[in-house]
Amino acid sequence: MSVQTVHVPLGDRAYDIRIGDGLISRAGAEIAPLMRRPRVTVVSDENVAALHLETLKAGLAAEGIEMSSLVLPAGESTKSWANLERVVEWLLAEKVERRDVVIAFGGGVIGDLVGFAAAILRRGVRFVQIPTSLLAQVDSSVGGKTGINSPLGKNLIGAFHQPSLVLADIGVLNTLTARDFIAGYGEVAKYGLLGDAEFFTWLEDNGPALAAGDMDKRAYAVRRSCEMKADIVVRDETEQGDRALLNLGHTFCHALEAATGYSDRLLHGEGVAIGCGLAFDLSAKAGLCSQEDPSRVHAHLQAMGMKRGLQDIPGDLPDAEGLLALMAQDKKVLDGKIRFIMARGIGQTFVTDEIEKDDVIAVLNEALKARG
Repeated sequence: MSVQTVHVPLGDRAYDIRIGDGLISRAGAEIAPLMRRPRVTVVSDENVAALHLETLKAGLAAEGIEMSSLVLPAGESTKSWANLERVVEWLLAEKVERRDVVIAFGGGVIGDLVGFAAAILRRGVRFVQIPTSLLAQVDSSVGGKTGINSPLGKNLIGAFHQPSLVLADIGVLNTLTARDFIAGYGEVAKYGLLGDAEFFTWLEDNGPALAAGDMDKRAYAVRRSCEMKADIVVRDETEQGDRALLNLGHTFCHALEAATGYSDRLLHGEGVAIGCGLAFDLSAKAGLCSQEDPSRVHAHLQAMGMKRGLQDIPGDLPDAEGLLALMAQDKKVLDGKIRFIMARGIGQTFVTDEIEKDDVIAVLNEALKARG
């Protein structure tokens, strides 16, 4: 399989997203053009390190690049102040300079945390994203959003800091659990729903084969998702306007993640999928789109074997008012008003703060009622 490239043209912060099978084993050749001296620091998590760290080390060594590594616990709770301090202090102890390269080697948690550490270390050092989950390959590794969570909400502390390169090795997707892979697919479906109806139709036709392991279809889904994200990021790098569209489903998702304690009760991609369904339910409730649209969304999530509603989240959840209070902590809140990404149809989304509270409560109550 040939390596495909999506370019992110951001002037002097431009970079390439490289997509293909086997990129980790040839990471040295990919990264060497960026190097001032032949050494890198790598931060990973326990799960990824056990499976892939030696492959990365060998791939770097093939080009004479030395590697030192720090391995953190896996899971969303790693995106914390304590681990940010740990990473920064370790990078300083490793004598990382501004022209060196730090590698974030893992899923979205590692990418966000290490990117933030790179952003604040010496007021900004270069870093490379090597995302190992589907979610990270199609979304979190691209666009320069970095950060950690607060007990008050997700990703409330962070910075914009673009990577110097993204290496999306689709071969590693074969090592994901079925749950992790299909959770990441929530972000893939999101791209079709927010801005490309043809892509969503393609996913309806090809999603099951993609999930079953078709590498060509996986490569296309990753590439198309990255193309869409790159296009939006170039138009609006720091989320003053269009970039907020990338948060389709996330206002609901982040509230649900906070309600479940950022635990494995609800993975981020699962929350995105549920959130997209709720966003379309709310859009239909507000008379913005036809009822057929949320029906299509829910049918596709069901066909893919995904979590698709609050009934699929184990354990207790707050009532509708409690969930709404958590939504009010979202980063998109402006002048005290929650901004929602709403839909006029599949592939037709927009940002608004003019959604009636009663409609939100009604949709949440209906979703909670389905829990029985």
